Amino acid sequence: MSEYVLDFEKPVVELEKKILSLKVSAEHSKIDFSSEISDLEEKKEKLKKEIFGSLTSWQKVMLARHPDRPYTLDYVKIIFENFVELHGDRAFGDDAALVCGLATVDNKPVVVIGHQKGRTVHENMDRNFGMAHPEGYRKALRIMKMAEKFNRPIITFIDTAGAYPGIAAEERGQAEAIARNLREMSYLEVPVISIVIGEGGSGGAIGIGVADRVAMLENSYYSVISPEGCAAILFRDASKSKEATEALKITAKDLLKNGVIDEIIKEPLGGAHVDPVETAMNIKRFINKSLTALSKMKKQELAENKYKKFRRMGVFEETASALPAGNLPQKKSLKSSNAQKIKNKNISKNKK
Repeated sequence: MSEYVLDFEKPVVELEKKILSLKVSAEHSKIDFSSEISDLEEKKEKLKKEIFGSLTSWQKVMLARHPDRPYTLDYVKIIFENFVELHGDRAFGDDAALVCGLATVDNKPVVVIGHQKGRTVHENMDRNFGMAHPEGYRKALRIMKMAEKFNRPIITFIDTAGAYPGIAAEERGQAEAIARNLREMSYLEVPVISIVIGEGGSGGAIGIGVADRVAMLENSYYSVISPEGCAAILFRDASKSKEATEALKITAKDLLKNGVIDEIIKEPLGGAHVDPVETAMNIKRFINKSLTALSKMKKQELAENKYKKFRRMGVFEETASALPAGNLPQKKSLKSSNAQKIKNKNISKNKK
């Protein structure tokens, strides 16, 4: 049972406490409470399905930020074998907010890159809360280029509120580092697979997210801006984060519908933190399935398909039926418009 409880989780947690209390009482008093425990277990499962089967967008954002949610290195331990971390960008330094390394998955050699948050205050200070500096993105690009050289597929785990916006990061070229990653990842001729495992915030996320296959965990989000930031800008009120979340369409379901991602990876009922091993196995199945499909493609085909994939995003078409009644745009003839101008000019001359 997690110590951190979200508001909408409280009814389930209360039932879990009652079940635990009955089990302890049964053990000490030797009284049979199996029937009562069974009824409560059934009620708990039913309640969980009701709550977690109809989560709002904002509630999914809260789950994505849950402090007990598995991070990149948690998944690395379960999914991969022989992981060896690599450090440094060979220009400025290392960045603990982005971890990179060599590994194998079912004996297939791969490169793993991912944002890493901390569990404690000290860890979060070291990891900068998963918000990478320019040297982090340059380190990631260095490892990606190495992966391309040795023909290793690249697996990236996205989990960041955004790239670090501090003065030092800007002085060292944060925007340039991310932009370069976007360009270079577009041309990579090895399979790239990205999974959003928690927060997918802005350029900090897409900086390692230009991939052939992109998936999201069921209760993660992927957005150009945080809900709080959007609310502060659009509504001039950061407290309207819930409304902003709905408007942004940042959940896995919304993004799959809009063609931004390729697949949604299921989480256990209650979120990834309830059963990290089950979640990791679901991610592993997606990775293996994607590797099998992508390994059949030629190098040039990978780059071309990736380009087309991202060019298709955001394309839309306005139709007259989509506009409010009475507000349809009126087409003006250029010829009649010019004729009217000449007529008005002549009238003005005659008056003089």
